Amino acid sequence: MTTLPGSPARTELSLRTIRHYEETGLLIPSARSRGGFRLYTESDVARLMVIRRMKPLGFALDEMRALPEATDRIDSGAQLPPDEHVALLDRIRGFEQAAQRRVADLRTQPARAEEFAAALAQRLPPSHQS
Repeated sequence: MTTLPGSPARTELSLRTIRHYEETGLLIPSARSRGGFRLYTESDVARLMVIRRMKPLGFALDEMRALPEATDRIDSGAQLPPDEHVALLDRIRGFEQAAQRRVADLRTQPARAEEFAAALAQRLPPSHQS
C-alpha cells in the first residue's frame, strides 16, 4: 500500500485534488491507516494517473469514472461474456478516439493564439509594438 501524502510528487496532484476525487467517487482509498491516512494500492495510483491524464483533455467526471470502470472490468481476469467484452472494448476505443480528437484540438490552439497576437501587433503603430 502507498500513502500519497508522503509522495505527492509521484502523482503531481495536490492532496486537495485527491480528496475532491474521493468525494466525487472517482477514487476510493483501499484502506486507512490507524492514524487515518488514506492508503492506496498501486492499482489505485494507476487509476489516479488515468484521471489526471483525462482532466486536461476536458473529460467530464462521469467519463473519468467510466473509463477506469471499463478497464478494471477487462483487467479483472474474470471470464466475460463475449458481447460484454466487445462492448467494453468499444467503450475504451471511444475514449481513445475522443482523446485523439481533443489532443488535435489542443495542438491547434497555440497556432491560433500566435495568429491572434500577430493580428493585434499589426494593428499597433511600430512604436507601440513589443
